[in-house]
Amino acid sequence: MSKTSQQNTATDANGVSVIHTQAHSSGLQQVPQLVPVSPGGGGKAVPPSKQGKKNSFLDRNSDEYRQRRERNNMAVKKSRLKSKQKAQDTLQRVNQLKEENERLEAKIKLLTKELSVLKDLFLEHAHNLADNVQPVGTETTTTNPENKGQ
Repeated sequence: MSKTSQQNTATDANGVSVIHTQAHSSGLQQVPQLVPVSPGGGGKAVPPSKQGKKNSFLDRNSDEYRQRRERNNMAVKKSRLKSKQKAQDTLQRVNQLKEENERLEAKIKLLTKELSVLKDLFLEHAHNLADNVQPVGTETTTTNPENKGQ
C-alpha cells in the first residue's frame, strides 16, 4: 500500500505558516499544524483574545497611564486591606476557639471529678447494702430463751 500525500503551505494574518496535509490513499485527513514563520522558530503562539490588542506602551506622562496606575494602586490597596482584614478575622476566631476550648477542658475536669465522687459514693452505698443483707438460705432463727425449757 503506497501512500501519497499532498502538502499546502499558507501564511495566515499573524505570520504563522499553516501546513495542510491530505493523504490520498488512506482517506484520512491530518490535523493542520502551526509552524512559526520567523527564522528563529522560537516564537510564542498568541492566544486569540490578545491577537487584536496592540502592544503599545503608554507614555508615563499621559493621562491614560496615570488613570490606569491610580486604578491599579487603588485595587492593590483594596486587595491588601481585604487580605489584612481576613487575617485579623482568622486570628480573632482562633483566639475565641482557644478560649472556648479552655472553658470546655475545665468543664471536663470538673465533671470528671464529680463523676468520680458520685461513683465512689455509689460503690460505698452498694457495699454497705451488701454487708447488711444476708443471703436467703442462711438466716438464723432467734429463739426465745424463755421457751427453751417448755
